[in-house]
Amino acid sequence: MTETATTSAAKAPPTKTNQPNPRWAGLAEFWHYFSMNKGAVLGLVVFILLVLVAIFAPLIAPHSPDQQYRDAILVPPVWQDGGNPAFLLGTDPVGRDILSRLIHGARYSLFIGFFVVTGALVVGVTLGVLAGYFRGWVDVVIMRVMDIILAFPSLLLALVLVAILGPGLFNAMIAIALVLQPHFARLTRAAVMAESNREYVTASRVSGAGHFRLMMRTILPNCLAPLIVQATLSFSNAILEAAALGFLGMGAQPPTPEWGTMLASAREFIMRAPWVVTFPGLAILITVLAINLVGDGLRDALDPKLKRS
Repeated sequence: MTETATTSAAKAPPTKTNQPNPRWAGLAEFWHYFSMNKGAVLGLVVFILLVLVAIFAPLIAPHSPDQQYRDAILVPPVWQDGGNPAFLLGTDPVGRDILSRLIHGARYSLFIGFFVVTGALVVGVTLGVLAGYFRGWVDVVIMRVMDIILAFPSLLLALVLVAILGPGLFNAMIAIALVLQPHFARLTRAAVMAESNREYVTASRVSGAGHFRLMMRTILPNCLAPLIVQATLSFSNAILEAAALGFLGMGAQPPTPEWGTMLASAREFIMRAPWVVTFPGLAILITVLAINLVGDGLRDALDPKLKRS
């Protein structure tokens, strides 16, 4: 009987220990360090609300962004004398509801940031990987071109490019992406050069991995942390640059409810109807501040040198 029990115990499958999933453990560690920055958490909440507003803009906005009410021109906000409850934030010089245009403008701001960052990230990372991996004359040519681009003020260079391509939102986004991509190229090059001499890269090279696999599958994934932070900060820069181009009449064209364009069309009423300028400016300020706070939190969570105990 003892032998039977011993044999059954020997044949019994080993019990599995409850080990945490490494992926979830990594996410928990990331959130721990990110949440230590209260400003970053607040910025993330504001950014999520902005995304929800952009997604559900047609449902949230009380009016169409282009609908004009000729009997309600320059109506002040509802809390001022002469305000109308139908227009909570007042109306603009042609009788359009400011709140509705701000809500729909969130879509343009997020789209501008996403398009610009994606374009600058793809081009900049590709050039940075090539320069950092091959070095030599490839590195010299790419980095000198990046230095030339960085030698010009970003807004001035964007204005020149838009003047060549023609005014418009799409051309403005292309110009801003070209202006921002040197930052990704330089950052990627430095990270690739630091990783190229690591043991795991040498092992992959000895095992027969080709250049493309070494660059894109072996080295690049280990360079993503600083690139994520740079992408977050470039997102806010893209919104600011697009608003500046719109204010100068070189970006989105009226009647597009883009925040910079709203500022440009209302600047002559800054003394007579200050709310027409104030609310688009506040929208830009709050959005850029929230994204920058999120970028600071990402830097704290992804950079091991900045992680606090």
